Amino acid sequence: MTSDKTRRSVLVVEDEPGIAKICQRTLVAEGFQVEIANNGEIGLNMWRNKVYDLCISDIRTPRMSGMELFQRLAAECPDALKKFIFTTGDVLSGNVKEFLETTGRPYLSKPFTPENLRDVVRKTLIAD
Repeated sequence: MTSDKTRRSVLVVEDEPGIAKICQRTLVAEGFQVEIANNGEIGLNMWRNKVYDLCISDIRTPRMSGMELFQRLAAECPDALKKFIFTTGDVLSGNVKEFLETTGRPYLSKPFTPENLRDVVRKTLIAD
């Protein structure tokens, strides 16, 4: 078993407790160290204090959206951008679709399965 120092870390920014728990359970089972933030503002502060291997962020969270979080990290820590996966229940509205296309980052449409999550995480980390 790997130690906490060698395990990859994931920040999950998600305001829906059930989805956050599914993400945490799935990723911990895959050997990741997982921390949860229930909004983008908390997630940004967490990222400022620790560099994560991956961030999985809901597009719509209170206080600061996943889109705003991504834009703030683009200004503060551009290397973080290639470590991003978005989740969303809204891929139809124009601004969300346009934003996702502009970033070029992978996203999971809600509801998603643990297998969907594992697949996109693996593909993202391999591309890193």
